[in-house]
Amino acid sequence: MLQQYAHQGSQNSVNTVATTRALRPRARPTSVATGSQRGETEHPDPVAETSKPAPAITKPSKKRKTPSKYAPPSKYQHLSPLTDILAPDLIAVFVGTNPGIRTAAQGHAYAHPSNQFWKLLHSSGCTDERLRPDQDVELPARYLLGNTNIVERPTKDAAELSKAEMSDGAPVLEEKCRRWRPECVCIVGKGIWEAIFRHRHGRNPTKAEFHWGWQDEKENMGRIADVGEDGYQGAKVFVTTSTSGLAASLKPAEKEAIWKPFGEWCKERRVARNWPPLQGQTAN
Repeated sequence: MLQQYAHQGSQNSVNTVATTRALRPRARPTSVATGSQRGETEHPDPVAETSKPAPAITKPSKKRKTPSKYAPPSKYQHLSPLTDILAPDLIAVFVGTNPGIRTAAQGHAYAHPSNQFWKLLHSSGCTDERLRPDQDVELPARYLLGNTNIVERPTKDAAELSKAEMSDGAPVLEEKCRRWRPECVCIVGKGIWEAIFRHRHGRNPTKAEFHWGWQDEKENMGRIADVGEDGYQGAKVFVTTSTSGLAASLKPAEKEAIWKPFGEWCKERRVARNWPPLQGQTAN
């Protein structure tokens, strides 16, 4: 009897164990057998992780500035034109394109901080110190220099002007030269000279015809046809680079090299005129 019960007990134990095993959740297979056997927590393969390609880093795209186009005078009618700084018998008169917005608002020439006019005036020798824009009115008395523009009305930049009004400014410059009779006009920018040339010759100068510096005597400005005893032969023309911060076709050193001969000439002319005169002396 006991053997019968013993046999049945063993059989029941086996059935219990089988049932228990069947109810247990199966272990997840692992690619690392030794770790699974030791009961260790499964770790990701570091080699597999590092072999994944790095996510691409996208840089924010720079917004391109919209190029300026012609703006009618009404757009900036709230701004006043810049007053010319002129006097009789100056050594030179600088001719700019037109006043920018900052210049018109402040009422002083080349007032925008990015404009290199006052820096180049000093480094070339036209002035013996670097002036501020609000000292522009001192140019005639201190250095026998003056300032005007080919177009009077202010704009953000030269692209807001038309070619026609640039060319139309040429005869106005001629008349200013006849009235004030400077020795020279310094054209501050290639585009200004092209407008004057276009007015005179009906076309832009060719590459062979254009050059920086002194122009041929036949291009003198303000020449009086009927030359009498005190006849005016016109102002000699020196073409130099634009000083605008937007004009980046030439490096700063290249601009200085073009300006330098004009600065040297200005110094020589002041010495010849004994300017500024010594105290008690009368200027020539």
